[in-house]
Amino acid sequence: MKIGRSKAYSFFIKSGLIGILLILLIPCITYSGEFRVTPIRLDFDRGAKSGVITVVNEGEEKLHVQMKAFEWSQDADGKDQYVETNDIIFFPRMMTLEKKEEKILRAGIKIPATTKEKTYRLFIEEILGPRKAEGVGVNVAIAIRFGVPIFVKPFKEDAKGVIEKIELSKGVLNVHVKNAGNVHFIINSVNIKGKSAKEEEVFSKELSGWYLLNNVSRIYTTPIPGEFCKNIAKLDIEVKTNRFNFNGKLDVVQAMCLP
Repeated sequence: MKIGRSKAYSFFIKSGLIGILLILLIPCITYSGEFRVTPIRLDFDRGAKSGVITVVNEGEEKLHVQMKAFEWSQDADGKDQYVETNDIIFFPRMMTLEKKEEKILRAGIKIPATTKEKTYRLFIEEILGPRKAEGVGVNVAIAIRFGVPIFVKPFKEDAKGVIEKIELSKGVLNVHVKNAGNVHFIINSVNIKGKSAKEEEVFSKELSGWYLLNNVSRIYTTPIPGEFCKNIAKLDIEVKTNRFNFNGKLDVVQAMCLP
C-alpha cells in the first residue's frame, strides 16, 4: 500500500499588498512523506509466528520512520482502541531510508495461539519536524502513519456473524451487527431495501463497513425519509463480508415512521 503524497496548499489572494502580507502570515501545510508498505497485513498461526514487511521510500527526500506495536480491540460501539504492547517483537524500531530505498522490517509474536484470535497493529510512522518553505514562512508538516494489522489465529477458526436486532423508531433505522465467532471479518457493506406491501422496492441504502473483531457488535444507523418510510411494509437487510453474507428483516408499521 502506498501512503502519503507530497502536497502543498498555497493561498492566492488577488488584492494588492494586503493580500501579499496575508500570504506571508499563513503557514503552508505539507504532507511530506511518500512510502509504500507490503504486505499490508500479517497472519500468524502455529506454522508461521513471524513475518517481514518491506518499507519503500517513494519520495524524493530522505525518510525517517519509527515503529510501535499496539494491541487492537474494539469497544462496545465497535470503535477501534489501541494499547501499546510488548506481545509483538519487531526490528528495527527506527529506520532511515534514502530516496527510492527499501528496507525490511521483521515482526514476530511472543504469545501462543488461544481459543480466540488476537489482533494487533504495527504502526509505521514518519518522523519529521517543522520545515522552512521557500518564500512562504513556516511550513507545518503532517506526519504520515500506517498501521499494519497483525492477526494471531486461534487453534480452530469459527467465523460467524449475526444481526442481533433491527429497530426503526421515528424514521431512524438501527441495525445491530455482531461478530459471534472467534475470528475477525470485514464488513464490505450493509444493504438496506424497503419494500411495499406489493413487494415493490421503494427505498434502498448501502452503508459502508470496516473490520469487526471477534465478539464485538456495531450499530449501523441511517434515517429513512418520511416520504419513503410511509410506503414501506418490510425492510430486508443484507450484511456482506469478506467471508460470508447474512440477512435479517423487519416488518414495518407506520408508527415506526412518525416523529
